[in-house]
Amino acid sequence: MMIVDAQIHLWAKGKPSAHHRQTTYLKEEALAAMDAAGVDRAVIHPVMWDPDSNELAVEAARAHPDRFAIMGWIYLDEPAQRALLETWRGRPGMKGLRFYFSDPRSQSWPDDGTLELLFPMAERLNIPVSLQASAFLPRVSDIAERYPRLKISIDHMGVPRATEGAEAAYQNLPQLLALARHPNVAVKATGQAGYALDQYPFRSIHDALHRVFDAFGPRRMFWGTDITRMHCTWRQCITLFTEELPWLKGPDLDLVMGQAFCDWIGWDTAGA
Repeated sequence: MMIVDAQIHLWAKGKPSAHHRQTTYLKEEALAAMDAAGVDRAVIHPVMWDPDSNELAVEAARAHPDRFAIMGWIYLDEPAQRALLETWRGRPGMKGLRFYFSDPRSQSWPDDGTLELLFPMAERLNIPVSLQASAFLPRVSDIAERYPRLKISIDHMGVPRATEGAEAAYQNLPQLLALARHPNVAVKATGQAGYALDQYPFRSIHDALHRVFDAFGPRRMFWGTDITRMHCTWRQCITLFTEELPWLKGPDLDLVMGQAFCDWIGWDTAGA
């Protein structure tokens, strides 16, 4: 089974979000930790607190194309930045885009029309988009309908940022499950262990994981960690899915643990 983490971050400078580790995280440390945990590949989501994080990710993917791919970002409010999308997927390792709206500049984008500038371009250019959409999940349905060829993945199963405890974490779950009817919407089951207040194997979050799997299926549910904010080990994040969920077995497990996300973003696995 190929294990692909659907979301990690690398950064060399800047002030990380409070729930992440506060020291830099570079490709060398990530690779060592991946090797120790048994992670074959990881998809880097460059962070906005390091303005050079796209280039840092490209450097990692260029050096290790079999280990790293990228869901990058741009300043959507700059026409020159949007023009970069015309050749976006020609950059080493670049498979798509991810926006999470936590910095002052981007916080208004979902509401002021800026985010809408992205969707027709991304659909035309076949660029998958990942969104921290916990604050506007019902609107994703309209976006998916208007742009049926646009692949949209929802970060962290729609959990609001910095949430603790299963009850609070899954307050948006009905809204998320309603999106399963759109074949162009998928779910990143990333960072889920970090929301649990109980100890491993984090039984408080099992039901939500099962409900998402039942709604979206193994080809539209992607395992991952967001490892730099986890309170458990990378290996525990893996075995939570591979050993503790009795309903996730066989080919379905293979898909959720990596193959499905590679297929979704177009990361070739022929030689993996």
